[in-house]
Amino acid sequence: MQDQQATFAIILAAGVGRRLGRDGHPPKVMLEFGGRTLLKRHLDALEAAGIREASITVGYQREMIEEEVKRHGWHDRVSFVHNPRYREGSLVSLYAQSARLRAGHSLLLLDGDVLYDPRMIDRLVRAPGENLLLADREIEPGDEPVKICFQDGRIVDFRKQPERAHDWHGESVGFFRFSAAMAAALADRCADYVARGQTGLEYEEAIRDLILAQPDRFSAQDISDLPWIEVDFAADVLRAREHVLPQLQ
Repeated sequence: MQDQQATFAIILAAGVGRRLGRDGHPPKVMLEFGGRTLLKRHLDALEAAGIREASITVGYQREMIEEEVKRHGWHDRVSFVHNPRYREGSLVSLYAQSARLRAGHSLLLLDGDVLYDPRMIDRLVRAPGENLLLADREIEPGDEPVKICFQDGRIVDFRKQPERAHDWHGESVGFFRFSAAMAAALADRCADYVARGQTGLEYEEAIRDLILAQPDRFSAQDISDLPWIEVDFAADVLRAREHVLPQLQ
């Protein structure tokens, strides 16, 4: 059971986005598609789904992100957590949100670099289950996608290169809902990795630990019918504009 309906979101937007292949580019959440930045699209989708507050992990060119929030009137609903170690793994950006993760309420966790149908957020908020991942059955081939692996209907692994036997796998969108208890446990896992100096890891590794320890507390919502794309490479920007954006308009 959900402890309460989530009304708060964490957005990870601190990274440099080196794989875009050009120097001096803006943060990925500041990329524009159809006249709106990814960040503005996030805030619009959250508002439509009843999410009243958000905390954004910032680092690279943080001023641009903070100004964008002010420009669109969310300054009284958005707080910022600065990650000065933003060139390390994304686990550090999630670790920076430890206070929010331990605040005692259910919440959403979103990758900032995704162009998507806003109905995804509504499903993430309203779908049953205590802790939820979004899964796309139409997975991109190769090692790049983070895979949600299922065996007999249960999630058994969560990695780019899974180690556990499974019936099938889908691609993770990078959007999650956690109960208050699981959010606190996630903060603990991130803290443990940072204490051991494993700061080059991606945050998915901490989530995987929790799934493997308590698989019955996690479930996935199928969003294969909705268009989306994670923007990592220059080719992704082109594909987002030519193929995904027209479906959203």
